[in-house]
Amino acid sequence: MAEVTTRSRGELTPEEERVLIRDIAISSEASSKEGDTFFLINQRWWQHWIDYVNQEQPNNTGDGSSLLEHFNSAGSSASKRPSGIDNSDLVNDATAEDPGAGPEIVDTLLEGRDYILLPQEVWNQLHSWYGGGPTLARKVISSGLSQTELAVEVYPLRLQLLVMPRGECSTIRISKKETIGELHRRACSIFYLNLEQICIWDYYGHRKHALMNDMDRTLDDANIQMDQDILVEVLDNVNGGWSASKGTSRNHSSEISTSPNLASARDSDNTLGSSGVTTRGASVGLTGLLNLGNTCFMNSAIQCLVHTPEFARYFREDYRREINWQNPLGMVGELAVAFGELLRKLWAPGRTPVAPRPFKTKLARFAPQFSGYNQHDSQELLAFLLDGLHEDLNRVKHKPYIKSKDADGRPDEEVADEYWANHIARNDSIIVDVCQGQYKSTLVCPVCNKVSVTFDPFMYLSLPLQATTTRTMTVTIFTSDGSALPSTYTVTVPKHGRCRDLIQVLGNICSLKQSEELKVAELQNHSIQRFLDDPLISLSTIKDDDHLAAYRVPKLVKKAVFLQLIHRLQEQEPGAAQTTSQWKAYGTPLVSSISRDDVISSGKIQSTVQRMLSPFLKKESLMHADSFDPSSMVTTVDPSGEAHSNSSSNIAKEDASSSKAVTLPNLPLQLVDESNVCFDLSVEGDKTIRIPSSSTSIVVYVDWSQKLLEKYNTHFLENLPEVFKNGPVTKKARTEPLSLYTCLEAFLREEPLVPEDMWYCPQCKERRQASKKLDLWRLPEVLVIHLKRFSYSRSMKHKLETFVNFPIHDFNLTKYVANKNSSRRQLYELYALTNHYGGMGSGHYTAHIKLLDENRWYNFDDSHISPINEDDVKSAAAYVLFYRRVKSDVSNSNGVRSGGGQEDVSTWR
Repeated sequence: MAEVTTRSRGELTPEEERVLIRDIAISSEASSKEGDTFFLINQRWWQHWIDYVNQEQPNNTGDGSSLLEHFNSAGSSASKRPSGIDNSDLVNDATAEDPGAGPEIVDTLLEGRDYILLPQEVWNQLHSWYGGGPTLARKVISSGLSQTELAVEVYPLRLQLLVMPRGECSTIRISKKETIGELHRRACSIFYLNLEQICIWDYYGHRKHALMNDMDRTLDDANIQMDQDILVEVLDNVNGGWSASKGTSRNHSSEISTSPNLASARDSDNTLGSSGVTTRGASVGLTGLLNLGNTCFMNSAIQCLVHTPEFARYFREDYRREINWQNPLGMVGELAVAFGELLRKLWAPGRTPVAPRPFKTKLARFAPQFSGYNQHDSQELLAFLLDGLHEDLNRVKHKPYIKSKDADGRPDEEVADEYWANHIARNDSIIVDVCQGQYKSTLVCPVCNKVSVTFDPFMYLSLPLQATTTRTMTVTIFTSDGSALPSTYTVTVPKHGRCRDLIQVLGNICSLKQSEELKVAELQNHSIQRFLDDPLISLSTIKDDDHLAAYRVPKLVKKAVFLQLIHRLQEQEPGAAQTTSQWKAYGTPLVSSISRDDVISSGKIQSTVQRMLSPFLKKESLMHADSFDPSSMVTTVDPSGEAHSNSSSNIAKEDASSSKAVTLPNLPLQLVDESNVCFDLSVEGDKTIRIPSSSTSIVVYVDWSQKLLEKYNTHFLENLPEVFKNGPVTKKARTEPLSLYTCLEAFLREEPLVPEDMWYCPQCKERRQASKKLDLWRLPEVLVIHLKRFSYSRSMKHKLETFVNFPIHDFNLTKYVANKNSSRRQLYELYALTNHYGGMGSGHYTAHIKLLDENRWYNFDDSHISPINEDDVKSAAAYVLFYRRVKSDVSNSNGVRSGGGQEDVSTWR
């Protein structure tokens, strides 16, 4: 690779550019870490380059969620080389106030639509070829609640520095991972001040919230938000009072006295020139939300909550009397008030689309992970909102401490009611009344069979889309020391996994020893095409019709050379005037290792090959093996990780062990040197063979004559199975859409806990990998179902585009409720859902909502609202589903009162 990068641009073909950039991208993705630099590049320019370098590639499709997938895309057959990189569309025309921050990018950019993020090495290579700009560098930071997920900070914090008593202000860009000390230094540099002269305040909402004097604390830890104000107080050096203004700042924008309403101007709801649907006449509930820049994830979730009838009624009445102002787990009522005010605006008649800026500011204040203008997961926001609103509106002012009791053989009904009463004693809000249900969790210890039953509340159900998260791969494992015959295994691996995932499961299945390792190879035309040595190779690069073999070789501390044994048969040349024949490769090659420290001679190679082939030797007592079919040796691994092997394979292995006593015949071997010249090892005698130090393997042909074939069972080397072979049954199953009921059954299925979540058995007094079974016990009035479309591995994110066939009417859950004492039908109807289109980080969210007063469905796409047919509600983009109970009685399924004595509002048909 290093040699290619030093060549001039004119010497590289499009294919060479594609391969080089692909290899750099793979390497960069595997080693990405916090502090790395990524670069924005114009999506249109990037797509032009992709078309240019892929113009000779065959068509291939992917889910578009990974940068690397672009390198396998089909391009235009007549694409021309792009001109210089042009990022001008990504930056504002106006000059940035903070010259040290670089060009100011447009606030409303979407990854995947407007720009692509490139690792530094990829950008450097492209820029060296094409030039152009401007250069837009951004840092990788840790993000999320656990601060373990890596994200590129495309939009650093934009802060308004207000200097008192000078009355100056200046806007700066600064990373939220920078320290308060760096903010002090930036302020001093801009306003020509000394560090001893100033103190800086968190001036959120034009109120002094906290003195920012911990210089090592990050702005993220200090909860500083996008577009908020920072107060810079200039103190008199003598008595600590206000100092007179000394000069002006480098780039101050205006006097504060001339702009008293800076914050209120930013928070204005009425945006000129906004477009959307204006509600007609007295109709309400058809007000859109403006996209503030990647806020479609928030808008879609809000619209679904706002159009939940119980919440619409509750927040339009006097909900403030239920606010828990003292709850330490809540947001001092501020989140509930902000949501209530936004809901009232959205239900007011005759309103143009609302800008949810005040709500977003408040949200970012209490949930910093949603600050800025990056795209986020609407389901994660929804989970935070429901939990936050519950704590703000919790009617329990002083939560009692209640210790849960074990079931101890008591009836499930008694234990479930006890758990629910304990839960309500600490958690009682409109959110609990409407959205919370209860499920039964059963754990069984695999050692002592101890059974533990608990009944836990849930706010929503996250259902797996298991049909598309994994793939099966068939691999044949060969030994290198002649200890056993080959065995074929079919294993289940992550669909978007790496080669290391395949090697790990194969090693477990074949009981790989500590002193051994597996070398997985891709075979083509009876030869080894490549070894999958890099553990980070994506399994998606291995196609279903490929052939894989894995070789058990010893781990050698010293350097070793691998011997590749390729089989050849003599075939008659068709159509020739005279009968001629030639040796052609056939069967599956074998692999063994030879230490470089040993003297490598023709005799050493002969004995190594004889040992490799020893399991295939025939004996008079094993003649029945001639009819053995290698395809019957397939071992299948079930989801529990257990291997199931048939008796034929076991018999074959016994045959192999008994064949070791047989005297091995001399073999006709041909060694291929670096010049591709063959040397007959059976003729040359026991001569020393020199292998170049740069070589990692040698190739040896074994020529199978008819006489030699009579001494060996070569059936085991023929007909290597494909990685995955489609059958008519499988094809038929794939055409059937995945049912929501199937997803629910997968969620409720008994399965062992993962090793990271092992259960402490109170009887064994040890952590055990118990089996866990979930059952629905008590269902809520509004059932929220999350379809788990997104999967994560390292810095790679993937989206499942599986279509789920979910019912709109008559979603019947009666048979899934374990509480058999409940005689009521558990019937639900869909009234809202969020949709996600596109790939991870670059997609778009919308909502489909049924306006119950009109009995009509609408599409809520930010500020634009349009009617849709019920038939258009179902799609592969469905992400979070909102179901409402269909009921004929007025009893509450949770057995608790409605919030604050409100009348029951759940009968709606």
